[in-house]
Amino acid sequence: MTLLGDPATSLPVIFAALMGLSILLYVVLDGFDLGVGVLFLLAPDSEKERMIATIGPFWDANETWLVLAIGILLVAFPVAHGVILTALYLPVAAMLLGLILRGVAFKFRTKVPERRKHRWNRAFFIGSLLTSLSQGFMLGLYITGLEYTPLGIAFALLTAVCLTAGYAFIGAAWLLIKTEGTLQQRAVAWARRTLWGLIAGFAAVSLASPLVSARIFEKWFSVPEIILLAPLPLMSLALVAMIWLSLRHLPDDLDRWSWIPFAAATALFSLAFAGLAYSFYPYVVLDRLTIYEAASAPESLFVILIVTVFVLPAIVGYTVLAYTVFRGKANELRYD
Repeated sequence: MTLLGDPATSLPVIFAALMGLSILLYVVLDGFDLGVGVLFLLAPDSEKERMIATIGPFWDANETWLVLAIGILLVAFPVAHGVILTALYLPVAAMLLGLILRGVAFKFRTKVPERRKHRWNRAFFIGSLLTSLSQGFMLGLYITGLEYTPLGIAFALLTAVCLTAGYAFIGAAWLLIKTEGTLQQRAVAWARRTLWGLIAGFAAVSLASPLVSARIFEKWFSVPEIILLAPLPLMSLALVAMIWLSLRHLPDDLDRWSWIPFAAATALFSLAFAGLAYSFYPYVVLDRLTIYEAASAPESLFVILIVTVFVLPAIVGYTVLAYTVFRGKANELRYD
């Protein structure tokens, strides 16, 4: 343990970083397949199978990152786990209901007669929408300090809609990579429309974070911090401009640039997450509970770290393998 310096200081930081990385990977990876589900209602029946084919090999593995993040929160920060999940009990229950409905619909739609498939298609959309809205609502409440005030609820409702639009955008960006022809053209149109919701969400979170806490306001707008942090919003604007310009020229005949919206959106989510992490540190619950106060005993964290050293590479390995094996355009989905 001496290699980690002071374990009481270093281990909580390590596990906070691992939890944050897991959440970020979940938002990007499961975000695109939730987004495809949200867009499901807009697609004609003839293209729904191809949309399912683009996420079929990945969606189960993508949800592993959510399980990992919640697992780290439970074992590494049990005090915070109790505070956060107690405050978010109802939206968490709604999210779980959405995930269950979505998973059941994904499987059942392949087994029912064609005349009844539309019911499970609708259930898949509802499950995806409910999950996305619940996660956005939880994000808004978390940023405002887990307080059910009228202003906090209003902001949570705003972030619920904006995160759902963000998922729909990254879902459309994924379809740009994995499809071609008419569906790819539809994906361009969907991406152009939902981009504005994504921008509104980032703007709302960026404005709200310093306003809900004097400590965060000082961290962002003191000198020299404001100068050192200026590249974050500037890079975000550059990424938005890159997305907009690429969408104006997509789809292109050679399909050379279809990856740009997804890559730029991933970078945009990463920058937003970095800004939130900087704003909240060292608190895991805004201005109430630090990662050091919420952490398990250093001895327990050290044992958990040893397990994580073996588990995390396995998760990364099969995720990389899945995306490598199923790279390229999605083929026609068949069940025979």
